[in-house]
Amino acid sequence: MNESARVAVVGAGAVGLTTAFDLAERGARVTLFERDAPGGGSTGRAAGICYDAYAEDIDVAVAESAMARFRSLSGEGEFAFHETPYVFLAREGDDAAAAALEESVERMRVHDRAVSLVDAGELADRFPIRTDDVLLAGVAENAGWADPAAYVDLFVEKCEAAGVEFRVGDAVTLRTDPPGVAIDDVVTARFDAVVVAAGVHSRRLLADAGHPIALKPYRAQALVADCDYRGPTVYDATDESYLRPHPAGVLAGDGVEPVEPDPDDWDPTADDWFVADALDAVRHRTAGGDAGALDSAGSTDPGPGPELDRAWAGLCGATPDRNPLVGPVAEGVYVAAGWHGHGFMWAPAIGERLAEAVLGDGQEAIPAAFDPRRFDGDEEFAVVEGMTLDGD
Repeated sequence: MNESARVAVVGAGAVGLTTAFDLAERGARVTLFERDAPGGGSTGRAAGICYDAYAEDIDVAVAESAMARFRSLSGEGEFAFHETPYVFLAREGDDAAAAALEESVERMRVHDRAVSLVDAGELADRFPIRTDDVLLAGVAENAGWADPAAYVDLFVEKCEAAGVEFRVGDAVTLRTDPPGVAIDDVVTARFDAVVVAAGVHSRRLLADAGHPIALKPYRAQALVADCDYRGPTVYDATDESYLRPHPAGVLAGDGVEPVEPDPDDWDPTADDWFVADALDAVRHRTAGGDAGALDSAGSTDPGPGPELDRAWAGLCGATPDRNPLVGPVAEGVYVAAGWHGHGFMWAPAIGERLAEAVLGDGQEAIPAAFDPRRFDGDEEFAVVEGMTLDGD
């Protein structure tokens, strides 16, 4: 496909915006369709955690590229990448998680990841977090976090400067033979290629066009708590929760529901049980180092504890094998979805690879393991959340 091709991108989240910009930078004439506001879907509800600590070579390559680009973008506009180690731990008594953690670290090291295995004492010496319940931990050095909203704002500006046409507020359906986008299911605009990066809504859009994909939505939750925290990003594999630094104190999650909600009729409000559990988890893990003191019994005093600033829920997309769906589903029709919560983390790398694939000038090929055609689209599978020790 020549570089002056007309390309439609459906979905203005982190992946869609990055892809649209990278297409336009390569000379394509790009129209970006978004039925709500840019970043108003899953991207706007993402945690913004970034790392390259993966055990599979494919994941390592994509994450490494994404991290490099995040760093190169830091300082443009209001976007900043904050270097922050990523700690993943197993608690005392959870031998299974500790064994999985140790195996994961060994596999990460095979791929030259800067990851170390530490005990509770070593962890306490380095970070101001509670460690008296830690059996084993891994520390990934090449990690950080960024504000997804700032990334969206930056790429809206970059897209506009590159000549991308925005069509915001239009509900669209797909046409695939030839590629096109129908606005309000009436007027069809023809394109040389269409990229569907509409998150969990990608499934319906493509199914209605006769190309089902193996994608399921699931609901995840997060909150921001006011507290004094200057520690690392932490994933507690035993508790299946995470936290990272935030300007207000801490951003924490998961609150994952491994059931399939209706992507057009779901509750974006965080559940009371999640808020209570997440605040308890934050209080527990941040009660260490300078954040707390030991009482006469040797227990950490959490002090007044974190206060809720805000909480929310968002939708993530799952696939049968936990690899995303990236690539063609028909001649001139592409998809980028199914991130298991890692879409923002990988957006800088996926956008570049997908733009190159669409225009046929790829320097960095899309991994074959991401090919959406590896599934028929009618598979039955259980939802597995993205942040786990298994396969990371």
